[in-house]
Amino acid sequence: MTRTVAESLVDLMVEAGIHDVYGVVGDSANPVADAIRRTDGKLNFIHVRNEEAGAFAAGADAQVSGRPTAVLGSSGPGSLHLLNGLYDCDRNGAPVFAIVTHIPSTEIGTRYFQETRPDLIFLDCTRYIGYISSPAQMPRIAELAMQAAILERGVGMVILPGDIGAMKVETPLLRHPLAKERPEVRPPDTDLDKLAELIAKGQRIAIYAGDGCRAARNEVLELSQRLHAPIGYPYRGKDIFEADNPNAVGMTGLLGEGGAIEALAQCDLLLLLGTDFPFHHFMPADTVIAQVDIAPGHLGRRAKVDLGLVGDIGETLRALLPRITQREDRSFLDDVLAHHKNALEQLQTYVDHAGLGNGLRPEMVATAISELAADDAIFTVDTGMCNVWGARYLRMKSGQRFLASFGHGSMANAMPQAIGAKLGAPDRQVVALCGDGGLTMLMGELLTAGGLDIRVKLMVFNNSTLGMVRAEMEVAGYPPFGTDVSNPDFGALAKVVGLHGERVERAEDIRPAIERALAYEGPALIDFVTDPRALAMPPTTEVGQVEGMALAMTKLVFAGDTTEVLETIKSNLRDIAQAL
Repeated sequence: MTRTVAESLVDLMVEAGIHDVYGVVGDSANPVADAIRRTDGKLNFIHVRNEEAGAFAAGADAQVSGRPTAVLGSSGPGSLHLLNGLYDCDRNGAPVFAIVTHIPSTEIGTRYFQETRPDLIFLDCTRYIGYISSPAQMPRIAELAMQAAILERGVGMVILPGDIGAMKVETPLLRHPLAKERPEVRPPDTDLDKLAELIAKGQRIAIYAGDGCRAARNEVLELSQRLHAPIGYPYRGKDIFEADNPNAVGMTGLLGEGGAIEALAQCDLLLLLGTDFPFHHFMPADTVIAQVDIAPGHLGRRAKVDLGLVGDIGETLRALLPRITQREDRSFLDDVLAHHKNALEQLQTYVDHAGLGNGLRPEMVATAISELAADDAIFTVDTGMCNVWGARYLRMKSGQRFLASFGHGSMANAMPQAIGAKLGAPDRQVVALCGDGGLTMLMGELLTAGGLDIRVKLMVFNNSTLGMVRAEMEVAGYPPFGTDVSNPDFGALAKVVGLHGERVERAEDIRPAIERALAYEGPALIDFVTDPRALAMPPTTEVGQVEGMALAMTKLVFAGDTTEVLETIKSNLRDIAQAL
């Protein structure tokens, strides 16, 4: 039977294993939307309130389900809303198939109503873009986009004018089965021998392992135990290496905690495994570094690398381990573990004490969420201060998952990612740590969660300010400006749109409110009124940062705002002293 372009596209999505399609329909998307409707439930269309949220959700769905997911945007403004979310998908390595429908093909190039240039607009956040200008290009163009999404772990896109979508595919072009499995690659033996030689010479070896080790956790742990090497990890590696790992020493970077920074500073050989951690100034400058990564372009772009190997981490380590002998000396590891233990104890200060500020300590809230969440919970965390509280106070259990806008750093990711994660893993508890700024940026998705009964648990850190931006201003010596907001009672708002909602202002009410939300048979939101001056210092604090904060406070004094100065100093004095 002859199929339309849209029907052929939908057939391919089903073949690829796609289940969920997120988006907002529009006239140019009508042929695709109708083809999805006629799949008899093989494809589940999730009508979000903003296409950006749909892209965030699709990325989370793909990451937790392990299958590709799709998004749909209509011509012009509809597809433009996808842009920020697709950047996040692509930089998080989420296999997402994006369908961008377009104006009538006969009008392209005439500055027609809603005309844009999607082939240029989306160029930087996709692995492949195919422009379908004729039915004869199907299914080849769509297959190339789908394979790019699956095999290259990112966004594969087709641009489809609405009129072309409704046309018949008379002669399918170069039809072929989809390639769905990525090949396993390992370095040649000569490179493995060089790495083994470097390891044999190293006296204080540290491992820094990222998301590329997700399928190779056991091999990394075995290497660590054989070398008595501490394992540090970036943010994306937290849910891989924190739990049930006796050699784990936490994270470095601005969100860092624990002994990782000590391990990287004192080692004489650093093994970078499956990580593209972006902040190169946290990498040691005078240490021998060996890096293993499946992507050749990652080698040496974040650190001064002495030996770079291209390979899948699991395959590489399985070939390397027979070349490595068991070590007896564990003095370096024990020193770093002691440092790590002491650092974690310092982080408990505001978990055990209410603090001096106005509002709940966010550390107390995050710790309670961590302790009460299910053993297989999926956490999604907003960019900003929520990243700090999640990174430092959510203690991972084996089987839990941690999602954020890791490489893109976008606000407003947590709630839509939670929606996608819940649909991608419906039997698991999904808990979002939302900042008030992030929540309100895409607050329409409360209607998606409530209206579709998507049972996410939204924990809102409501400090009535853009906390991370405020802190960055203070550290740079600027008085905070343009960061404060006036918020409603989010708990009451949640009730209006069909969620369980509560507002919490007292420390003794934190845990009972979380317990009620987690037990509720439906979506829930808890509005925690937190201290806007709660300060999260980086793992190492430079004198210039403290000087910058002092300068910002001085400027406020001269501006006459002494109340702000006194409250900030009173709230943060102990934080600064501990950081130094």
